[in-house]
Amino acid sequence: MPANFTSAADLIRFLPEIILTIMGTLLMVLDPILNRRSSYAFGHLSIFALIVALGGSVYAYTQAGPAFGGLLVVDGFATFFRVLVIVVGILTILPSYRFLQRQDAETSEFHALLLFSVAGQCLMAASGDLIMVFIGLEISSISSYVLAGYLRDDKRANESALKYFLLGSFATAFFLYGVALIYGTTGTINLAAVRTAISGQNAPEPVIIAVAAALMFVGLGFKVSAAPFQMWAPDVYQGAPTPVTAFLSAGPKAAAFAVFLRIFMTAFDPVGGDWWPLVWGSALLSMTIGNFAALLQSNVKRMMAYSSIAHAGYVLVALTARSDVGTAAAMFYLAAYAFMNVGAFAVIGHLSGKGERYQNLDDFAGLAEKQPLTAAMLTIFMLSLIGVPLTGGFFGKFYIFKAALESHLVWLTVLGLLNSAVAAYYYLRILVMMYMHEPSDAASKVEPLSLGLRAALILPAIGTLFLGIFPGWVLDFAGKSSTLVR
Repeated sequence: MPANFTSAADLIRFLPEIILTIMGTLLMVLDPILNRRSSYAFGHLSIFALIVALGGSVYAYTQAGPAFGGLLVVDGFATFFRVLVIVVGILTILPSYRFLQRQDAETSEFHALLLFSVAGQCLMAASGDLIMVFIGLEISSISSYVLAGYLRDDKRANESALKYFLLGSFATAFFLYGVALIYGTTGTINLAAVRTAISGQNAPEPVIIAVAAALMFVGLGFKVSAAPFQMWAPDVYQGAPTPVTAFLSAGPKAAAFAVFLRIFMTAFDPVGGDWWPLVWGSALLSMTIGNFAALLQSNVKRMMAYSSIAHAGYVLVALTARSDVGTAAAMFYLAAYAFMNVGAFAVIGHLSGKGERYQNLDDFAGLAEKQPLTAAMLTIFMLSLIGVPLTGGFFGKFYIFKAALESHLVWLTVLGLLNSAVAAYYYLRILVMMYMHEPSDAASKVEPLSLGLRAALILPAIGTLFLGIFPGWVLDFAGKSSTLVR
């Protein structure tokens, strides 16, 4: 190892994680100093830290390259996902002001855990080494487990956290077994070096590589709630505090897909013919189970959980394409999905009230009459989730299925489009409730929108419409970045 292993350039490329870790630690130190009445201060500090980290991510991109001997790789791909998960963190904090106050919950720990989780996700996105992937995965996951059970007096949250922790730990073990097999057969855990070893003349046994890829697929499939590893998602999404559910559905999922793409499109690309049928089957299964199970749900959070499983299937379609176009489509879709999903959960959390009592479909009845702005924003998010033109969801699905067709995945494309048609039914049910029914008790009692909630609804709506009307800028950057992964 060279003497100058750590340089100024290395630290710059690690800047977002440094900022988030220092500020998360600072929030815990400030907890005894600032009393609960100063709870907004922790939210303000968290948003400030995330904005600075956002600037740090952009600055690190100007110094792009490997860091710490190849443990990290800062490129367009890593920067895209770093920016995405940081933005998700900001959009999660905005509605949490009102939520934490209404639930009479501590605030410093919540924001510290959120910052640590985002730091882990940034590390995952920039990892060029399987051990760094694991470290980032665990930093993000452990913080997420605690956040899922953050309302300690809520039995649903406790059950949610316990299920998430037990199943998540089990899935992580599969991932580690895969890493161990790769190291044992290739002698390296650097992704680029693994690719070289697999594609070389002295390549290890294909069976061992296939088993390693399958084991790692299990671990990552759990993190993105892809079938048949999706069983945790409905219970965890329903039981967790709603801002946490919004965060889990967008931030960790985007980071896990970044790892998915980085590993399978870099290290395992030479043996893509062996693993693509597995991803093909998981994509179809995820879309089908997610959409048809969502049709049967009356609890909106649970319905959105099954919807999340279906959307994981759409992204897996892009991965199955095994092309730069598919990678760029997956990146664009994850950005659009983050905006529309975080915004939808902000509305659900706003309506649910103290103790999160109002989460059923009937509770949305007449919301348009009582709060037209809230209903209008939710309409935008639902239409985008369906894939209606002029929304980010439309172009996201369009580019994914275009990439699939270019890779001659005709049947997967046809079945994916049919699944999208099924999904329209349960999303439209919410719109029918809001606009075509008399106001429910929940809609009649809903509180006025606070400044943070307004921002949490309007900003994602702007992002959703921007990606639907002007998709070119984000798609061009994703297209240029996708070539760096292979």
